[in-house]
Amino acid sequence: MIWIVDAKYIKDYQVWLRFNDGTEKVVDFRKKISSDKRKVFAPLKDVEYFKQVFLNRESDTIQWPNGADIAPETLYGL
Repeated sequence: MIWIVDAKYIKDYQVWLRFNDGTEKVVDFRKKISSDKRKVFAPLKDVEYFKQVFLNRESDTIQWPNGADIAPETLYGL
């Protein structure tokens, strides 16, 4: 099972992630956010809102204040 142990906003729509197996990567969410039609992701199109990304230690993945999140195994595969 994979999960996120650390995350940090980098710039634009990029987030640095560290997974429990030691893998580190920078994920650019620009295309994913612009193409996703679900309402929960709509606020993330505003980069100022996107910057509010944080690591939810209860779910072990990144999340935004409105509850939008992405499964760690999905992020690992990006």
